[in-house]
Amino acid sequence: MRMMNRLSGKRDSRNTEGPQLDVRVVRTNKVFKTHKGGKTASWSILVVVGDNKGSVGVGLGKARGIPDAIRKAEEAARKSMFRVPMIGETIPHEITAIAGSSRVVLRPASPGTGVKAGGAVRACLEAAGIHNVLAKSLGSRNAINMAYATIEAFRGLNSPEDLANMRGLDVNELVPWLRKARKEEADAAS
Repeated sequence: MRMMNRLSGKRDSRNTEGPQLDVRVVRTNKVFKTHKGGKTASWSILVVVGDNKGSVGVGLGKARGIPDAIRKAEEAARKSMFRVPMIGETIPHEITAIAGSSRVVLRPASPGTGVKAGGAVRACLEAAGIHNVLAKSLGSRNAINMAYATIEAFRGLNSPEDLANMRGLDVNELVPWLRKARKEEADAAS
C-alpha cells in the first residue's frame, strides 16, 4: 500500500524492483491550455528522488492526472540521478550555484547541526542523505529554480581526493583532517 506523508511530501517509491528510493513531491502546479472548445487542465509536478546515501536526481512531469504526472516526474528524476561527493554527512566545501534568477549557497556544517534549509533545497539535501549543512537561498524563491540550483551546486562539488589529484598534492597535505573523517565513515559503515 502506498502512503504519502502530507507534511513532508515524502512518498513510497512506485518502482518495486531495484533499490528503494526516497521520493519527494516538491511542487504541484495546475496549468491550463486553451482550446477552441474551452480550457484543458493538466498538472505539472516537480519530484526529487534520492537513496539517502549520496545519490540524487530531480525531474518534472506533466499529465492530465496527478498520479500520471508523479510517475513521469519520478522516471525523469531516476534517469537524472548522480552521486554527490560527501565527507561523513556533510558536503566537502562551500559552493554557490544559480538557476534562472535563483541562487543557492551551501556551506558544510559540523555534526549535529542538521539541515538548515527550507523548501526545495531541504528536499534535495535530505533525499541525497546530507544531514549537516547550512543553506541560504537568494533571489527568486521559485521551487523549480531552487531545486535546479541545488542540483547544480551538487554537480559543482569536488571531493578532496579529486582536488589533490588535480593539484598534484597528497590529500593529507591539502586536507589534514580528512583521514580521521574517512576512518569515522568506514567505522560507521561497518
